[in-house]
Amino acid sequence: MSPRVGLNRASVVEAAAVLADEVGLEGVTLARLSSGLGVRTPSLYNHIGGLDDLRRELALIGTRELGERLGRAAVGKSGDEAVVMLAGAYRAYVAERPGLYAASVRSFRVSDPADEERRAAEGEVLGVVLDALSGYGLRGDDALHAVRGLRSVVHGFATLEGGGGFRMALDPDESFRRLIAAFVEGLKKKLAKK
Repeated sequence: MSPRVGLNRASVVEAAAVLADEVGLEGVTLARLSSGLGVRTPSLYNHIGGLDDLRRELALIGTRELGERLGRAAVGKSGDEAVVMLAGAYRAYVAERPGLYAASVRSFRVSDPADEERRAAEGEVLGVVLDALSGYGLRGDDALHAVRGLRSVVHGFATLEGGGGFRMALDPDESFRRLIAAFVEGLKKKLAKK
């Protein structure tokens, strides 16, 4: 079977990324993707190695995009402002690219240690967050615990928000602002103890 004209690995992966954002990562199947592309499912194997390969590519895209978004948000900023901007950019990314974000989260869970490309993308994201937190004087394990804390805070808020978890007539932006302010105050207290 010859590849369809105009269809290549990049276009298949991009169609899958759009589909993931529309229906959720778990809703991306080869059958659904091939239907949307107007080809038979076996035709996809001319461009990808199967669903696992496709999910790896989505994870790479999601991780890279998140890293780029965070990097742009934090560039030229330090301390509290860097953390606030980083958190806001993270939250916005989850809302704008929910399927790709889910792929990036899955990437961290199942990442193959031998996959240099994924490890590099994940390292870029980590580097951006560590740079933003560097103004608090955290080093080593303390810095990594802070990264985990910030990620957990923003991930939790953003995924609850995206799943319709905040239905009260109360401004979620204000809740988020207060949450990040509390996290920042915690970092300052940690710094003050040193």
